[in-house]
Amino acid sequence: FQGRGQQQYEQQHAKQPYQLQRRPLTMGTGRQAVKAGARSKIKKYKRKTWLSNRSKDTDQIQDEIEKHGLEGAAKRDYDDELPGGGQFYCVETGKHFADAKALADHKKTKFYKKCVKQLKQEKYTQQMSDWGAGMTKEKLPPAHPPAGSEMKS
Repeated sequence: FQGRGQQQYEQQHAKQPYQLQRRPLTMGTGRQAVKAGARSKIKKYKRKTWLSNRSKDTDQIQDEIEKHGLEGAAKRDYDDELPGGGQFYCVETGKHFADAKALADHKKTKFYKKCVKQLKQEKYTQQMSDWGAGMTKEKLPPAHPPAGSEMKS
């Protein structure tokens, strides 16, 4: 390859600049197989992750405390699938912890204190929600009283 033939060969087989090269996605410590945020628009994925990470609602925790009491709700059987075997459970927040130190540290957090404050409030009932929505029935005096009950003056 001398002269013109070598120039044509080099032009055809020249490497692209580094930014334009397509590198294969690999497993391991290199580039990620799926780009970060690639699942952000997938509705099924969002629903699944939201439901699996969801914590108990305040009224569910209040029911649990009413049923078992604070000490009774905290005592649990050993469960291999839960963190710490399910032995370190915070009743007020409904979370499991790996050890006693993690539970003690959790009880010093702002999140824990906020949950305890919410649990001290009155339980939200169906009657309260109907009242807030304006669905209550008011008892008003009759607009036209019966003829026999007229007031005399």
